Amino acid sequence: MFNIINKRIIFFAISLVVIAAGIVCLCINGLNTDIDFTGGTSITVDLGVASDENAVRSALSSVEGLAISSVQFDGTTAIIKAAAITNETDIMVKDAIKAAYPNSGLPSTESISPTVGKELWGNAALSIGIAAVLMLIYITIRFEFLSGISAVLALIHDMLIMIAIYAIFRFPVNSSFIAAILTILGYSINATIVIFDRIRENSRVMKQAKFGEVVNTSIWQSMGRSINTSLTTLLTTVMVYILGVPSIKSFALPLIIGLIAGTYSSIFIAGQFWVLFKGKEAKAGR
Repeated sequence: MFNIINKRIIFFAISLVVIAAGIVCLCINGLNTDIDFTGGTSITVDLGVASDENAVRSALSSVEGLAISSVQFDGTTAIIKAAAITNETDIMVKDAIKAAYPNSGLPSTESISPTVGKELWGNAALSIGIAAVLMLIYITIRFEFLSGISAVLALIHDMLIMIAIYAIFRFPVNSSFIAAILTILGYSINATIVIFDRIRENSRVMKQAKFGEVVNTSIWQSMGRSINTSLTTLLTTVMVYILGVPSIKSFALPLIIGLIAGTYSSIFIAGQFWVLFKGKEAKAGR
């Protein structure tokens, strides 16, 4: 049986290379933030009929100076978010909507301030922080404090990988990206808990074995379940990305990246941290 624990340097190195590349790209270009963070224009209009994102984008494709970020719907009402536009472009947008949707109401245009983006970043950081603390408390109660720290570090790993990939490939970062991060944190911690639960069970049986051996055995025993669960979820998400409209794709893409990163960290990272912390605890004579 391949000893995953003894090869921790390889698995840590793979993650560090990706994260380091992302940091370099962040320092050079920063994130490709969408108007949710940089500011722009929001156009709200009742189309009068049911429609979809592709139809609205097609109707506005001839408008010069309009860079649409997303199109959302509330019944027959469309909310179009785009980069900042001029008064001339605003008039052309209204004319194009009226031509494509004769029964539409009068569109209302609203400027989105960059300060809204700062507030969104702040709320996202707060949400992630609260989630991490609650997960730490839960895992500490269910297992032990060292396992809780290990699980939270694995979650931070997943988040850093997602940000790094977005920085490297310049994918646009919007509110869907933040929602995807929170979703992946919940998914990844579930996969990690399954492995940690097996470690706890095996610790009671393999009393003479070193903790690293127990973790390695537990990971292999949970490997099939972890991969099969992630693979089925990943295939579904990939199909959503392929067949979905742009606004759905902006949510599915970070999910795909997060699913891969979360599966990797649950199998190759979280347990490694727990073994490292256990080893340091033993050396300290605790």
